[in-house]
Amino acid sequence: MPTKPATNETEPSASHRIDARIEELGDWRGETLARVRALIRRADPEVVETWKWRGVPVWEHSGILCTGETYKSVVKLTFAKGASLDDPKKLFNSSLDGNTRRAIDIHEGDTIDEEALKGLILAAVALNIVKKK
Repeated sequence: MPTKPATNETEPSASHRIDARIEELGDWRGETLARVRALIRRADPEVVETWKWRGVPVWEHSGILCTGETYKSVVKLTFAKGASLDDPKKLFNSSLDGNTRRAIDIHEGDTIDEEALKGLILAAVALNIVKKK
């Protein structure tokens, strides 16, 4: 049976890399990423932070919940199975044409509906758990 390779103890953890990205951004995008990260962690205390695709923060629980990408004018939360989630508050405003993913583009000055985002996170966790069984 294959084993996982030993982790490199000199390699920073995903959480440390996310901390560094937030600090490196140093503007509204870093503040926004920190805020959504805190919301995700409060919504699901069992969430696991990972770092994939050469620098993308990823939150997982029984599979990927969402990613947190930062661009010049937007912080994008992409939900891996967003098309399968109910979105009664219409938070999804990007990547709406695909059959799987959905995203929330957050622009400078946007207000985040914390309860609605928490609901999406919990729905994504529940979907991942059901799909895993």
